[in-house]
Amino acid sequence: AVIRSLSSSHNRPREDSWFKSLFVRKVDPRKDAHSHLLAKKEDNNLYKIQFHNVKPECLEAYNKLCEDVLTNIHTDKAYPCELVGTWNTWYGEQDQAVHLWRYRGGYPALTEVMSKLKNNKEFLEYRSERGKMLLSRRNQLLLEFSFWNEPVPRDGPNIYELRSYQLRPGTMIEWGNYWARAIGYRQHNREAVGGFFS
Repeated sequence: AVIRSLSSSHNRPREDSWFKSLFVRKVDPRKDAHSHLLAKKEDNNLYKIQFHNVKPECLEAYNKLCEDVLTNIHTDKAYPCELVGTWNTWYGEQDQAVHLWRYRGGYPALTEVMSKLKNNKEFLEYRSERGKMLLSRRNQLLLEFSFWNEPVPRDGPNIYELRSYQLRPGTMIEWGNYWARAIGYRQHNREAVGGFFS
């Protein structure tokens, strides 16, 4: 067997070498977080999406309970929040209810609403009754993409598709740029309802 060793006779600094440039790129450090670059101002709107997995035999009663109580919170001007949408899933998770809330004023508005709900007798009774109907639940806070219009009510009935993407670190800005161009076309046909990230 013949063994050869590779050597270089030039005196260029290692970080500028041609060979190393194949594997390492210099990346300019960002001054702002991606959320500040892609989101509307955080003090504008904050969204919360709730996923409630309901016992199959309780779905009808759950929907009626939510219609009564959540609508009251939505219309009460003392709460800086709006119920943007509420629906049941047809595909994927079955017997699941999804609620999308908008908090006008960002995190301070969310804090205010949560504080007021702790003293709202109707809501506390709702939570107690709801707990008997659920198998599990989860919430997620969302920021609105700056290039997407705010969700607005639509005449129904409607069918919506909920998509979720998990991006590799460092690709969010590039992804956002592609979507910003595509959304311009989709919004003319009223296809796209909202775009959020967390």
